[in-house]
Amino acid sequence: MPFPSTHPALERALEQHGYLEPTPVQAAVLGEADSRDLLVSAQTGSGKTVAFGLALARGLLGDAPHFGRAEAPLALVIAPTRELALQVSRELTWLYAHSGARVATCVGGMDPRAERRALQAGAHIVVGTPGRLRDHIERAALDLSALKVVVLDEADEMLDLGFREDLEEILDSTPVDRRTLLFSATIAKEIATLARRYQKDAARIDTLRRDEAHGDIEYRAIRVAPGEIEHAVVNLLRYFESPGALVFCNTREAVRRLHSALRERGFSAVGLSGEMTQKERSDALQALRDGHARACVATDVAARGLDLPDLGLVIHAELPVNKAGLLHRSGRTGRAGKKGTSVLVVPYNKRRFTERLLDSASIDAAWSGPPLADEIRAKDQQRLLDDPILTQPASEEDLALANRILADKSPQEVAAALIRMHRQRLPEPEDLFDDARETGQLIPTARPRGGTAYDPMSDKPRGPGSPQHAGTVGAEWFRMPIGRQNNADPKWLIPLICRLGHVTKKDIGQIRIFDRETKFEIVAETEARFRQAVKGAAEGDIRIEPAAAPPAPDRPRAPRPGPHPVARAGPRPGGPKPQSPRPHSAKPPPAGRTGGKPKRRPN
Repeated sequence: MPFPSTHPALERALEQHGYLEPTPVQAAVLGEADSRDLLVSAQTGSGKTVAFGLALARGLLGDAPHFGRAEAPLALVIAPTRELALQVSRELTWLYAHSGARVATCVGGMDPRAERRALQAGAHIVVGTPGRLRDHIERAALDLSALKVVVLDEADEMLDLGFREDLEEILDSTPVDRRTLLFSATIAKEIATLARRYQKDAARIDTLRRDEAHGDIEYRAIRVAPGEIEHAVVNLLRYFESPGALVFCNTREAVRRLHSALRERGFSAVGLSGEMTQKERSDALQALRDGHARACVATDVAARGLDLPDLGLVIHAELPVNKAGLLHRSGRTGRAGKKGTSVLVVPYNKRRFTERLLDSASIDAAWSGPPLADEIRAKDQQRLLDDPILTQPASEEDLALANRILADKSPQEVAAALIRMHRQRLPEPEDLFDDARETGQLIPTARPRGGTAYDPMSDKPRGPGSPQHAGTVGAEWFRMPIGRQNNADPKWLIPLICRLGHVTKKDIGQIRIFDRETKFEIVAETEARFRQAVKGAAEGDIRIEPAAAPPAPDRPRAPRPGPHPVARAGPRPGGPKPQSPRPHSAKPPPAGRTGGKPKRRPN
């Protein structure tokens, strides 16, 4: 279906940029009356910028071929972040390029004096963030008296960021008869209240697909040991080799740590967090757009409004806290008809939480272990064989140099050198532990009260006859709040204990895994150092603290001597309930009781 007729200048711009058919949100918005208010909920990356850009045309241009002299603005677009505002400004600039429109931006972090000069020179469309727009209004630099339409883009995020008062002051400064277009990923209670106050008879448009995940995004859930999340991110970046990747963390400190780890391993990565200056942030984003950096580590707030080119991979290094966070993060990829992949890095003890999170978002993710080093090297080989450098025609200069090289080296030596050069530019993959028993099935909770004892030197369960089954002499017990229900396993518990406590494998005594916790021994020689090291140390939700010694594990009872080798459950037909064998000191049974039906006692 082609685009509905809007304005010749805009139709020409759409054709030049390859827009042949409207997206669902664009078709829905253009299908409404040109003067009606709109309340629109649409997914991130659904083309809503072009949608409201086209919707503005009839009210701003009418039947005129182009705009007249720029004076007070006719349209105002409000966005939550400077990146989104600048992105909207770029989109509207090319869309209205043939109409003579002047687009001005007013965003935080830019020179306010230059913005005021642009506003004084005149602008047809103003795009800005709430705080900076409010500042220009209070300083009488922004005149909204001639405004015909207001657009609130990603209104839910603006309210989440605390811009309610700014929005209300801006909207109260606009003409009463203006048109208001409100776009939001979700229509929560606060959004509905805002719409009732500032819109009149708004048409409700909902293009969200709540019964299915984003069709252009492939979701994967990768199970990892809690201490190997950083290594898993390294292998995921190496496995997919996406031109652009966005890695999400929950805190600034986590962004700083992971960004440093990736740079140390040779990745071209940048970090984004709220503590960065505007110049640092702009330089990082420009490096991503230019292709100088291929991975960006960011928090949710810092990544709001980002529209990165060729972003084919989103990695949740730390899990989002709710469904909205998952969908918003993942929505950074799979945009404008392109395919994308969203990967959740799931520690073993977060599996159930992740399953509930995916279920709440109606997402069917493919579960698997992390990409292993051998799998990554196999993909590297295939990528080298498919590299266009092997199929591109060679110039005369290249052939002359090739002949000089072949005069001294064999073809095999030249090919080996090419392979080495290819590998040198790639960071080495990490060796990861993948528990193949992870199938997603619930683990039974009916276990012996004593837990399962493991030998830390072999990672295998100890039997009742093991020499150290009773515990290590002089050792102290510690605990971690993870157990069988979190798929605890010595293969990843032991490296975690060593890492947090600065000890080695030989310093660990017995390990006992229970349903909800794990207890382990630390030998006396290193107990004091271990206790000091684990104070305040943690990996995710896992902390180590001192504990009391666990109860001895249940042991199978030895068969007792007696005349009845098989114990029966319940009374024996025609006879009394069999008695358990008594010790020699017990009294013998009364005389005459040799079996048969017991006599009734006289009344």
